Amino acid sequence: MFDYKLLSALAAVIEQAGFERAAQVLGLSQSAVSQRIKLLEARIGQPVLIRATPPSPTEIGRRLLNHVQQVRLLERDLQSQVPALDEEGMPERLRIALNADSLATWWAAAVGDFCAEQHLLLDLVVEDQDVGLKRMRAGEVAGCVCGTERPVAGARCVLLGAMRYRALASPGFIARHFAGGVSVAQLARSPALVFGPDDFLQHRYLASLGVEGGFEHHLCPSSEGFLRLTEAGLGWGLVPELQVREQIRRGLLVELLPDRPIDVPLYWHHWRNGGQLLTQLTDYLVKRAGEWLVPLAVE
Repeated sequence: MFDYKLLSALAAVIEQAGFERAAQVLGLSQSAVSQRIKLLEARIGQPVLIRATPPSPTEIGRRLLNHVQQVRLLERDLQSQVPALDEEGMPERLRIALNADSLATWWAAAVGDFCAEQHLLLDLVVEDQDVGLKRMRAGEVAGCVCGTERPVAGARCVLLGAMRYRALASPGFIARHFAGGVSVAQLARSPALVFGPDDFLQHRYLASLGVEGGFEHHLCPSSEGFLRLTEAGLGWGLVPELQVREQIRRGLLVELLPDRPIDVPLYWHHWRNGGQLLTQLTDYLVKRAGEWLVPLAVE
């Protein structure tokens, strides 16, 4: 039988990115948390953590974290069915990974009513849409919004729709770099904005225009900061249409290639054995996401 005090210590260390903060969350000393991890490793006969900064789970550690995530959700179902087991305290906190652009645009409006109705708290982990699924694979989150279609083992995946991005720049940037008109060749030679080293959206966009290879670009790992830098004329960028309708209307940003947007599919991943809460959230997202996301074009 599992000792869930030990598994809770493992989950806290990973979720809080270290022993000190895990101890604070659990109401224990840092030494006590360390002892619980050592006892867990002694019982299963192998390490569950790679002791780095921050700590990361080993392969067996990931399996245990996946188990803990699902047990927490199933316990919530049981408490609703057997009220005597429900202890007064903080509401359930669901840990979810999603991309920064979803967080900055449609996510809050899509899940706000659901969280209020279910008395649910969210613990959001922001990752690029191309790499967010690694959090599920590591057992750190119960659900994930990302651009990857193939689910991890033990999870399900459903298409929510696509987020439409448009290539935009400020009037000042256009005056400096496209005085003779916007061309694909000049676009490839002009400074761009990229969210981070794992973001290849601009690369795919340029490739779709026939431009291969590297290009000059700033790195800005913030959705709001990305928009501010674009408005300030530091570079051209692919920005969610949902985020910039007012800026386009007011002329603060101008579309470089109006007939060439790029749609990024967004998928919702969740544990197959995640209980009623994840099932209900999945149904809710599928129902509401279409209010903001566009249908994915079939090629």
